[in-house]
Amino acid sequence: MMSGNALRDLNTLPASERKNDSSSKGNFTKTCNGNTIENVEELQKKNPSFVCINGGETVNAAVEVANSEVEYIESENLGDLEDVNTCLEKLLPGLESKDWVLVVETLNNVRRLSIFHREEMHSMLGDLIPLVVKSLKNPRSAVCKTAIMTSADIFSAYNDDLIEFLDPLLVQLLLKSSQDKRFVCEAAERALEVMTTSVFPMSLLPKLQPYLKNRNPRIRAKASMCFSRSVPRLGVDGILEYGIDKLIQVAASQLSDQLPESREAARTLLLELQTVYEKSNGLSTTIPEQPEMNSWEHFCQSKLSPLSAQAVLRVTNIAREGLVIGS
Repeated sequence: MMSGNALRDLNTLPASERKNDSSSKGNFTKTCNGNTIENVEELQKKNPSFVCINGGETVNAAVEVANSEVEYIESENLGDLEDVNTCLEKLLPGLESKDWVLVVETLNNVRRLSIFHREEMHSMLGDLIPLVVKSLKNPRSAVCKTAIMTSADIFSAYNDDLIEFLDPLLVQLLLKSSQDKRFVCEAAERALEVMTTSVFPMSLLPKLQPYLKNRNPRIRAKASMCFSRSVPRLGVDGILEYGIDKLIQVAASQLSDQLPESREAARTLLLELQTVYEKSNGLSTTIPEQPEMNSWEHFCQSKLSPLSAQAVLRVTNIAREGLVIGS
């Protein structure tokens, strides 16, 4: 069960994220023409009024003052560690540090351990995940984004072993993917995609389902997209085991959602469910004449309210008509 605090976090985006949007950008600098990190003091000597950050964005140095060097390293570019045991010993103290530069460095070491030394770090997950979540909540963008990238690498490494620790990570990634700070939002969306391809959907779908009813429409949209991506990974047998009736009710509820992302995710899911239903009943998706009691139409009408069934059939019939015309 998720804590009351976690659920409250999801209801509205934290004000601190909005207030710190401009100040947090000053935590790292890059030259505008490559990956080389350049100290902000040198940039200010060249131009006392402006510095270039984030690969090209120009900001006022009087407001955006960076005090260290941070570079976001893609997973495939991370190198192995020289001293694994020492690194493991320093992980928890490093993540608990008040020195944000050390926290970022330690997060990158968590990523390296996830990639190159999965087994050695496995026993630490229970202590490690809460500290990664703490970094996800950090208003400093450099810490937050590195923690998001760390989450993605942890998903890739540990898959279903993360289920018991998943809730707090999921809460924060849904929040970060729903905010206006674009480079943080995009990183969180990528982490959620990794999650949906790494965690077994039979375990993941129940975790996602509560967020489909969250009062924040952006949260609902991101959760709907994750849900829609996860269902096909069950396969036909898995979908039948999970219950098409449960899944069609979920999808139908999202068809009238406020944001187009939710509605599109629902349409995608419904088409998947229709295909699985008709395959499992030996029905063709291109032949309109179907046994009445086994038809997709009858199934929708038996499981949904009249209005919901009508909306679902409108979506799937349009897709079928297009398939018939194109055949």
